[in-house]
Amino acid sequence: MLVNLKGIMKDAIDSNRIIPAFNVFGYEDAKMVIEVAECLNAPAILMTNRDAANFMDVKYYGALFGKMAVESSAPVCVHLDHGKSKSEIAAAIQANYSSVMYDGSSLPLEENIKISKEINEFCEACNVSFEVEVGCVGYSNPNIKVKEKLTKPEEVKEMHKKTGVDCIAVAVGNVHKMQEQKGVIDFDRLTDIKNSNSVPLVIHGSTGISDDQISRMRYYGIGKMNIGTALRMAFGNTLRDYLQDNPNSFDRIEFVQKPMEEVRKIIEEKYRLLGWG
Repeated sequence: MLVNLKGIMKDAIDSNRIIPAFNVFGYEDAKMVIEVAECLNAPAILMTNRDAANFMDVKYYGALFGKMAVESSAPVCVHLDHGKSKSEIAAAIQANYSSVMYDGSSLPLEENIKISKEINEFCEACNVSFEVEVGCVGYSNPNIKVKEKLTKPEEVKEMHKKTGVDCIAVAVGNVHKMQEQKGVIDFDRLTDIKNSNSVPLVIHGSTGISDDQISRMRYYGIGKMNIGTALRMAFGNTLRDYLQDNPNSFDRIEFVQKPMEEVRKIIEEKYRLLGWG
């Protein structure tokens, strides 16, 4: 069934679980996420990141993922990640996305709040859940010019009070696109944020967080954890090995079989770390 984040996040937090949100790029990886969720009686979040949105219009992703969500026995949320403008958010809502994120993290807080409040109003009208970012999660790639800014508890409180958004992504040592688990989470900061706010939190850049830290984070009011690089690495590395061993293969459907088996293993492991199964 197609759902937004509101109910499934609350239920997850109440049971000390976090819902993994996976960046997916097409039918194959979305199918793996949904199948694992159904096996675990867990919710699923199919997420479109900026790379995917720049590659193909969200109306096509929305049609595919929305149909897959409706036909699933699991609660499935279709989420736009890092929308940068009102027009991008509107396009996703029109394309059947049940949840969206606006990324105003590079803006001064008051401007981020102003735009977020405006977007939240039409998200509420459309029954679409809405995520924002306070502070700024950095990137491991130095060519991406985004400066990390750790989140302050009082800024989360101000954002939630003035906008009423459904969840807030925070920067507490997590880093986008990190390929190794070298991130160091500031649990003192995360504790302060949790204790001073009731809004569900979101963690981006989870591939770079160690397994023990991921499991520990289940108890800090986090409702959603974004995972993308881990799946892309599993797919790309397995495909590369397959092509080296089968240089005469050319069938696209044949190509994706082994990579998707490895992607499924990563999905299952992340669900387990976050308290499911």
